[in-house]
Amino acid sequence: MDWDKLKVFYTVAESGSFTRAATHLEISQSAISRQISTLESRMGVPLFLRHARGLILTEQGELLFRTCREVFSELAMVQARITENTKASQGALKVAATIGFGTTWIVPRLKRFLTKYPEIQLTLRLSDDPVDLTVHESDVAISSSVTEDKDLIYRELLCRPLYIYSSRKYLLNFGIPLRPEDLDYHRLVVFNDNDMLPFTDVNWILSCGTPPGIKRDPYLSINNLYGIARAVEEGSGIACLPPYIAKKCKKLVQILPDIQTPLVRFYFVYPRQLKDLQRINHLWTFLSDEAIAEADMKEISS
Repeated sequence: MDWDKLKVFYTVAESGSFTRAATHLEISQSAISRQISTLESRMGVPLFLRHARGLILTEQGELLFRTCREVFSELAMVQARITENTKASQGALKVAATIGFGTTWIVPRLKRFLTKYPEIQLTLRLSDDPVDLTVHESDVAISSSVTEDKDLIYRELLCRPLYIYSSRKYLLNFGIPLRPEDLDYHRLVVFNDNDMLPFTDVNWILSCGTPPGIKRDPYLSINNLYGIARAVEEGSGIACLPPYIAKKCKKLVQILPDIQTPLVRFYFVYPRQLKDLQRINHLWTFLSDEAIAEADMKEISS
């Protein structure tokens, strides 16, 4: 059986659409469609049910998907062991992170990490798409979501509260909300892609201070956290943001500072089979030390 076609099939099944699979594999949708059609023709059964909202695996497709997952996982672990260098801190290390957290928190720290470990060849993949560590897409993921996969190790990297921000320009024009209920009368800017949320409570501001089950309508929706921060900075409205994003925008003003807000937790995630890989341990130690130092600085400044 053609391994390339199986990889295409697995990626389509994992992402649920030809569009996302094409972006991930960096090939055209038509090429993906042809490979899936060829695979279905050779196997003599349909693997997907196609409908307006996406793709659903058939019973035969589910069986092939589970088998591919197991095979690719085993091959990835074998590859990791084969390519492991004799020097513990030498070699390639692939890391996946969400776009917002990756660009604003991880990227500024990479120079210090690579200066400390110059023999590590680091690749950082930034995407809000879920990453599948079992098929060696990456060695490590920095993620705010937790699954029940027992083959993965989760270590909490940091925990930060969300804050509500606006700009002086906006507040001069529309007034300052003094209670959560006052947000009913303001322009709220939120994250708009429900399929790729960077963390669970990203749109918490829509229900802050409302009766249970009631959500406000947003004024503006953007599918990028930094884009939301910049829009708010320029006077578009009010948003709920993690501090690692907000600090990149100097004109943001925190409002409603005394209300309790959700916490955003980020985890350092890697396959259990790679728990002894020293490159991963070095990265964990470095990033966790950075998180602790950042927290200590905030306590001192407060």
